[in-house]
Amino acid sequence: MPLHLTKVAFGAASLDILAERLRLRGEDGPVFLTTRYLPKRHTDIAGEGSLFWIIKHQLVARSPILSFGEAESGRIAINIDPALRLVRAQPKRAHQGWRYLEGADAPPDLGGDATGMAEMPPALMGKLAELALI
Repeated sequence: MPLHLTKVAFGAASLDILAERLRLRGEDGPVFLTTRYLPKRHTDIAGEGSLFWIIKHQLVARSPILSFGEAESGRIAINIDPALRLVRAQPKRAHQGWRYLEGADAPPDLGGDATGMAEMPPALMGKLAELALI
């Protein structure tokens, strides 16, 4: 099972804002986040793991982690795919920085089932998740 990371989508009050932010950053090249330390278990994450985004105390989407690299000032770059994959909303407390998420505990993606939830607008998804209806 792959290992994942979780991170609060700081400054993004909704899934629409996060998706737009990542889309705009992806126009100029690869999207990456910087962190002070390389995750000790980075070999278990790169290529198979994802960064799960927390908005309003819910895991709501994920971005596949493509690789880890070096950034300026000795920091570490986490290179991610800018296209968000919606996941079944799951409660998650906010935290600073990133935290590990075991593959068995990760919420499933919303695409590919007969419910049609993957076609819902992200704003509607966010509202339903806030009300604990999904």
